[in-house]
Amino acid sequence: MRTLIHLLLASLMSLILATSSSAQGFAFPAKFTVRDIATNGTTIHVRSGGTGPAVVLLHGYGETGDMWVALAADLARDHTVIVPDLRGMGLSSKPAGGFDKKTQAGDVSGVMSALGVEQADVVAHDIGNMVAFQLAAQYPQRVRKLVLIDAPVPGVGPWEEILKNPLLWHFRFGGPDMERLVAGRERIYLDRFWNEFSASPDRFSEAARSHYAKLYARPGAMHSGFAQFAAFDQDATDNRAYLAHDRLKMPVLAIGGQKSFGPMMATVMRAAADDVTEGVVPDSGHWIMEENPAATIRLVHGFLAR
Repeated sequence: MRTLIHLLLASLMSLILATSSSAQGFAFPAKFTVRDIATNGTTIHVRSGGTGPAVVLLHGYGETGDMWVALAADLARDHTVIVPDLRGMGLSSKPAGGFDKKTQAGDVSGVMSALGVEQADVVAHDIGNMVAFQLAAQYPQRVRKLVLIDAPVPGVGPWEEILKNPLLWHFRFGGPDMERLVAGRERIYLDRFWNEFSASPDRFSEAARSHYAKLYARPGAMHSGFAQFAAFDQDATDNRAYLAHDRLKMPVLAIGGQKSFGPMMATVMRAAADDVTEGVVPDSGHWIMEENPAATIRLVHGFLAR
C-alpha cells in the first residue's frame, strides 16, 4: 500500500512539473526536468533533457520556450537540450530591469553554468536572436555553433533600413499608457502579430494562441515584453561597440522564413560573422515552428550535425 501511495505521489509530481511549463500540446518529453534557476539578479525557468552535446534554444516575443517542444524532442535523441524562458517572459521572474540583451546573455551563461555546461550550440528565434548574438559576442568560448532565425539584430547590417518597415511599429510601442491599453486585451494585441507575420495565420493554432495569451496576461508579463523592445537602442549601441573591434568566428546558420526575412537573415549576419550559411524555411512566415516545423527541424539538425 505504501509503495502504491509513493507511486501515485510521484505521478502527481510529474504531472505538476509538466503542466507548469506547458499546456495541451506543449508537453516536453517525459524525461525532461523543469527547474527555476536563480542567476544574474533574476530567476530563469528552464526545461532540460536528453544526452550528448549541449544545445540551448532561445525563444522570442509572442511565444515562450514552449515554442521549441518539437525541436527539443528531436534534438534530445543526441543532444542535451536546454530551453529557458527569457528574463521577464513565460514562467521566468519579472525583474524591474536588465532587459538589454547584453545582460540577458549573462542570464543564459548563468543557466549554463548552473547546469554544468561549458559550451553549447545555440538556436534562437526573434528576440532570442538578439540575446544569442550577445552571448556569442561576450562568451565566444561557450558557443560552438549559432543558429539565428527570422529577426534582425539591433545595430547589425541594414538595421536602420529595417526599422523603416511600417510592420515594425511595435518596436517603439510601450510605456504605462500602452500597458493600460492592452491590459486584459493581450490576446487581441498578440493576434495582430500572429496573423500579420504568418504566411498562413491558420497554422498558428487556436490552442497555441490561447496558451501564449494566458502566459502574457500574467502579472508583469506585458511590461517585460515592452521592456525587451525599449532596450533596442542600447542593444544597437552594444552590438556596434563589439563590431568595431571584432566579429563572430563560430559557424552561423542564418534562417529566414520564405515569406518573411528569407535570405535577408544571411545578409544581416554576414555583416557580423565570418562563417555564415544561408537557410530558408519554405512556405513559412515568421512563426517557423508553427508554420513549418518539419523543415525548420531539418535545417537546424542538419547544421548542428555537420
